[in-house]
Amino acid sequence: MIAVIGANNIDLISYIKRMPAAGETIEMKQFSIGYGGKGANQAAAAARMGAAVLMVTAVGRDLFGRQVLDNFKKYHIDTTYVKQVEHVPNGNAVILVDDSSQNRILIHKGANAFLGPDDIDKAASALAACSLIVLQLESDLAAIYKAVDFAWDHHIPVIMNPAPAVTGLDMNRVKKCEFFIPNETELASLTGMPVQTPEEAEKAAASVLRQGVKQVIVTLGSQGSLWMRDNKRVFVPAYPVRAVDSTGAGDAYIGCFAAVYEKSRDVERALQYANAFSALSVQKYGTQTSYPSMTELKRFFHQGE
Repeated sequence: MIAVIGANNIDLISYIKRMPAAGETIEMKQFSIGYGGKGANQAAAAARMGAAVLMVTAVGRDLFGRQVLDNFKKYHIDTTYVKQVEHVPNGNAVILVDDSSQNRILIHKGANAFLGPDDIDKAASALAACSLIVLQLESDLAAIYKAVDFAWDHHIPVIMNPAPAVTGLDMNRVKKCEFFIPNETELASLTGMPVQTPEEAEKAAASVLRQGVKQVIVTLGSQGSLWMRDNKRVFVPAYPVRAVDSTGAGDAYIGCFAAVYEKSRDVERALQYANAFSALSVQKYGTQTSYPSMTELKRFFHQGE
């Protein structure tokens, strides 16, 4: 089983021709309400890939919180350790997506802010039985560090997605993780180095490896992804597709990678599947609703043969 510890949101998504200027009001082309949050997205993607998933998160005792719980159950995600917080709204995100498929996102943490180290303790027996733990940085850092230390003590590999990038990330904690998976923007923010090409990504990732991190995977959007460890360098080109909405594509990648890696322990296989999974996701509108099924993924690979 894979444990995903992180945030969930209700996504309020507006599709627009272009981003508005300061003080400008423009009409949106389309509006939808969906499910998001990096933790929840990655859990949903892993579940779509057939993984058994345990979710550790916090929801509000409001309409949105109930809807998030129902959505987890739809994906057959274990919600035993989903904390319900009184008198606090569920987390939500306001997302703008323009005609070039680029997005801008505003997040209100809501109940997510109440996920703390004690929640890791409460889920300890279930977490100890998991074979992989997935983390991001939308939750309280104290809870994240507690999870990293717990996994280290129990010899459970961790995927750390440093998103959103935060200053002062404790690399002594991070180097306990098996995989460190930033996108180009996050890696640039964390290292202070340019990350616009695979060559620049390699230099920036190398600086992270020198800090003791075991394996770094950099997602480069339409360019593909780069895996580095020790002296190994593997670049996997992206599949050429027509993107209409890139929201949640990075989470799609990580959730798929986690599911495939957990089953196979084959990193290169997991990279190929994750590239394809995220490529399929950007061809549909929405976040979790854009994630493909196993059948769609197999059909995609077959078409490329």
